[in-house]
Amino acid sequence: MAFKHSGLEENLKKYFGFSQFRGLQESVVTSLLNKEDVFVIMPTGGGKSLCYQLPALMQDGTAIIVSPLIALMKNQVDAIRGISDNDGVAHVLNSSLTKGEIQRVKEDIENGVTKLLYVAPESLTKEEYVDFLKDQTISFLAVDEAHCISEWGHDFRPEYRNLRKIIDRIGDDIPIIGLTATATPKVQEDILKNLQIPNATTFKASFNRPNLYYEVRPKTETVDADITRFIKQNEGKSGIVYCLSRKRVEELSQVLQVNGIKAVPYHAGLDGKTRAAHQDMFLMEDVDVVVATIAFGMGIDKPDVRFVIHHDIPKSIESYYQETGRAGRDGGEGHCLAYYSYKDIEKLEKFMSGKPIAEQEIGHALLQEMVGYSETSMSRRQYILHYFGEEFDPATGLGGDMDDNMRNPKPQREAVDEVKKLINVVEAAGERYKSKDIVKILIGKSNAMIASHKLDAHEYFGSGKDHEATFWTALIRQVIVARFLRKDIESYGTLKLTDVGREFVKNGKSFMMSDDHTYHDDANSIVGAGKTAALDDKLVKMLKDLRKKVAHQKKVPPYVVFQDPSIEDMATKFPITTEELANINGVGEGKARKFGKAFVDLISQYVEDNDIIRPDDLIIKSTGTKSGNKLYFITSIDRKLSFEDIADAKGMEMVDLINELESIVYSGTKLNVGYWVDEVLDDDQQEELHEYFMESENDHIDAAMEEFDGDYEEEELRLYRLKFISEVGN
Repeated sequence: MAFKHSGLEENLKKYFGFSQFRGLQESVVTSLLNKEDVFVIMPTGGGKSLCYQLPALMQDGTAIIVSPLIALMKNQVDAIRGISDNDGVAHVLNSSLTKGEIQRVKEDIENGVTKLLYVAPESLTKEEYVDFLKDQTISFLAVDEAHCISEWGHDFRPEYRNLRKIIDRIGDDIPIIGLTATATPKVQEDILKNLQIPNATTFKASFNRPNLYYEVRPKTETVDADITRFIKQNEGKSGIVYCLSRKRVEELSQVLQVNGIKAVPYHAGLDGKTRAAHQDMFLMEDVDVVVATIAFGMGIDKPDVRFVIHHDIPKSIESYYQETGRAGRDGGEGHCLAYYSYKDIEKLEKFMSGKPIAEQEIGHALLQEMVGYSETSMSRRQYILHYFGEEFDPATGLGGDMDDNMRNPKPQREAVDEVKKLINVVEAAGERYKSKDIVKILIGKSNAMIASHKLDAHEYFGSGKDHEATFWTALIRQVIVARFLRKDIESYGTLKLTDVGREFVKNGKSFMMSDDHTYHDDANSIVGAGKTAALDDKLVKMLKDLRKKVAHQKKVPPYVVFQDPSIEDMATKFPITTEELANINGVGEGKARKFGKAFVDLISQYVEDNDIIRPDDLIIKSTGTKSGNKLYFITSIDRKLSFEDIADAKGMEMVDLINELESIVYSGTKLNVGYWVDEVLDDDQQEELHEYFMESENDHIDAAMEEFDGDYEEEELRLYRLKFISEVGN
């Protein structure tokens, strides 16, 4: 039976000024004081650090706190020193210390002054430190950010794997407390196994943060303008914007600055002094926004962060959960906005290609969970909590309506028969295949693996071809959350039946599903989840009629004038001058000048006739960071340089160069790319492609690939499309 320690509340008040514990804190502290091994799973902002700080202060000896980040350690040491008369109460032991400083740390530990010693796992591997610590009184060892132990964790650190061996060398019976803010059941199992604390008393707080609002929007060329607009609408509030690359951090922080937003960049490429200064400016509220790579935020205890924006989708739901968890830690408003494009997922997969196969498999599985979260139309909160092994019902749970899908639900349809068919196919195929393979089997699409396993010879092959692949993908996700199927982590996501699923096949009467959001792969697309609710359908129709008329006059296909996403953006933002029109997604100055007058006249009249209140801040200033590249591309093409040389000069892949050129051409600038197209395609091929694009209803490359059925590579079609749009439309 756990022994209840007297004076807990008095010590809590004495050291931290709180009159009562939060959530599970008291139980954790009690267990640790009873010398038990403890495992704590508590979300960011739940008060994890107090769980080991208080028992360390209350006991004889020194508690060793293993932590992965120097910034995090420094933060906590400063906080502990702030509540004590003696700075020696807490120390950091790492490679940044001088010999004199190391000696001072050792003396304070020997004299019983130091209650908390923060170390990086690398420091613990040093013989001199291990030899010193094994002669001291160690109260317990805390492993913070314990998910770093697991290769299934979002922040795997190999050196964490050696901790158990080191602990055994320091002392046999030292109690261990592992703490993490994000851990799936698989990661929890890994942590307990690795630290060899199978009988640890486990405390798991709910992962639900009911005050956080989750939203996903499609990522388009106007993402910087959208982020700028969002931040301006939340003027004076603190926020963090996460980007994956340092370059993006620098560019976006400049865009925000020129638009009058107090923002600073933060990434590992800045020197330590600048990083510390920018962090302090944010904490002291001299700036409102930090644009950062994920290097920022570990242990940043700012309670009133009001929004966290992901410019790029993270690599896993754990990362996403931890980063969004920095919003609303005071229980107040917290808006978590992510921009999603499947192209970003493909980019992340490409980065993984050099890694060992097992690591790639894990990375891929984690990424697909992120795709599922982004594309799902079910409760995003339910999706996240299910991932962490927690049940949640949006109809009754706290914060059940706090996401875009619940506020704007997609229509549902009965799918009981399809669910039974899906479960039966998974079982009939031997519970050996992943989601993507099951989808292929259902729609009757073979691949090398399906053919070699002779799955295409079975009666269930093609049994679901009356639905699209996207339908089955969405259904699988929803059926997994309903726990009728489960993904087997050990085999990287193989689908297995559950008892609940078997019961449903026998007796299930109803299953309501909703379709996933669809994100077009078009470079210029803004269609999909998060399309703003302000889209005016009546105006869309009027603009499309006008587009048809203008296209007829100019003798070009309508999509050459403006693409659908641009029309939809116009019917959302109501531009009434050509300057405003140039800021519409996929328009640019060239198109605004060439085709714009009739469109802005129509919109202006429509706004007046219908008393429409237009969104503020339509004009978002650009820093011109891309204009240097744009100018280089235009002049290089004027000089008829080879596309390979242009790409090499900018350190780009050919596909990235074509993306950039498409962006220029679709905005109305003429590029004379004919000389390069002549290198790639002969006259007959060009004539055939010209005819196709002239008569086609749209310029989607997927549709062209299907039409020509392998006659052309994707790159060839995109190159010709560049020439076509440039010559016919610009």
